[in-house]
Amino acid sequence: MQNGTSEEARHKEKMANRKAVQDAEVSSKNMEKGLLIVHTGKGKGKSTAAWGLLLRALGRGLRVGVVQFGKGAWETGERKAVEKFGDQVVWHTLGEGFTWETQDRARDVAAAERAWAVAMELMADPSFGLIILDELNIALRYDHLDLAMVVAALKEKRPNLHVVVTGRNAKAEMIEAADLVTEMTLVKHHFAAGVKAQEGIEF
Repeated sequence: MQNGTSEEARHKEKMANRKAVQDAEVSSKNMEKGLLIVHTGKGKGKSTAAWGLLLRALGRGLRVGVVQFGKGAWETGERKAVEKFGDQVVWHTLGEGFTWETQDRARDVAAAERAWAVAMELMADPSFGLIILDELNIALRYDHLDLAMVVAALKEKRPNLHVVVTGRNAKAEMIEAADLVTEMTLVKHHFAAGVKAQEGIEF
């Protein structure tokens, strides 16, 4: 019993010290700003994480805009779900499918330019608190948009606007401009074992 009591006391002291350090760290952060967030990497979950932020933002009363680059207009669970939020979410799927599906560079560039024009409109609208630019990194990877132009526009966005950019192979310039970058690492994927894309998981 004595040993158990001393272990509990040591644990309590350890956690109290940890809390003091954590509280000091948190209280030292007093800046507020709209973030540029990048989700990249070969692992699954880049867009999925963005939809989690979308839900969190809606829960805090923010209006959210989504622009999808590259992806075709197939029906996805996330889009069906957000339709229930009405005008709180404005969703644009402006791609014609991935570039290996269209096999037409001119069409891909035109689609990316249309999507970017819509993204600029949404970013300029002060009613939006969060904009998700889904698969923008792919459009930049294939040079469907001018990288310098896109990065400059993101750097100059409204101070209180959060923007999330998703897609593999984020350019170094995008990573440098971002406030928060997460790389999804592929450890294991069911697709490699012959399991097809699952409704409610992939789409």
